Amino acid sequence: MNALIALEDGRCFPCRSFTGPGEVCGEVVFNTGMSGYQEVLTDPSYCGQLVTMTYPLIGNYGVNAEDVESDRVQVSAFIVKEYQAKPSNYRATETLADYLARHQILGVEQLDTRALTRHIRNAGAMRACISTRALAADQLIAQARAWPAMAGLDLVCRVSAEHAYRWENGKPRALPSDARIDQTIWRQSGRQPRVAVLDFGIKYNILRCLEAQGMELIVLPAQTPADTIVDLAPDGLFLSNGPGDPEPVRYAIDAIARLIGFRPIFGICLGHQLLGLALGAQTYKLKFGHRGANQPVKRLKTGRVEITSQNHGFAVSADSLSQPGIELSHINLNDNTVEGFRYPAQGLLSVQFHPEAAPGPHDAAYLFQEFRDMMGA
Repeated sequence: MNALIALEDGRCFPCRSFTGPGEVCGEVVFNTGMSGYQEVLTDPSYCGQLVTMTYPLIGNYGVNAEDVESDRVQVSAFIVKEYQAKPSNYRATETLADYLARHQILGVEQLDTRALTRHIRNAGAMRACISTRALAADQLIAQARAWPAMAGLDLVCRVSAEHAYRWENGKPRALPSDARIDQTIWRQSGRQPRVAVLDFGIKYNILRCLEAQGMELIVLPAQTPADTIVDLAPDGLFLSNGPGDPEPVRYAIDAIARLIGFRPIFGICLGHQLLGLALGAQTYKLKFGHRGANQPVKRLKTGRVEITSQNHGFAVSADSLSQPGIELSHINLNDNTVEGFRYPAQGLLSVQFHPEAAPGPHDAAYLFQEFRDMMGA
């Protein structure tokens, strides 16, 4: 089925839908990972985005129920060079096309994804519209231009959990409907470090990594007030990844600011940006973002270069991290952007990249142990 991708700057790419009819608008971005497309599809940080994979052959190992990173597909559309309709993998339970169609997500192929990627790198991430309807290009371009820009939107409210839950044995466990969110909710047996997780769009593998370090986890909605977290009396606070612009997420910034110094805090990705804003730093939109499993990051303490998995379109300004006691810990070797900072006096650990990977390398997995050590566990 023929389709057309129209960008807001007027560039158009004829293509073909492999999931049936549809029409969708959003921000078009690219991911440089060679594998892990199912984890990309289900990463809440991609909410509202039309994701282009730079690796040309997609769908060749199908999909399965184990490799998801949230409870649904999060991308608005999936753009590939060549879709592979016959997967070859013993773990596959479904084709990628059937999976996307079942979740009502438009997938398109047979376009020059290299040209699209190069255009985004030169012009920046931008709004676009994809349609299988026989619309004139200028109509689709107008629809793309009319679509709300990602900057200034609170996308966290679209992906955060509606209710608190327990993460246990690799799965979410619903709390009783009458459960009080205070310190009585923790298990009484054992003495695991107890961590309150603020969910801004968390990936399941982050929770798996925290649990693997022996932590007891209660996951909280993004709008949970600081007073509730104080009543919960955790040993530490984790700030998750999530989609979009951090500045509109004012409720989280205010809550985090009140909790600095209360307990050790570990933030990643959007959580890292929100922590920076809570400390008085500033954030800005990157030209085309960092998305993929091969981003080189230098750890300043050791000089070691770590290959990291990333997915974000905003960053913390280095010049604004001027509060005494804050230490820059990591930088991106492609563009020298901030990839991490520490605030030892306040027990703060924060990185822009994803140490849990899924997909990607495990170079930065040590950070979960560092967080445990900060809690004195």
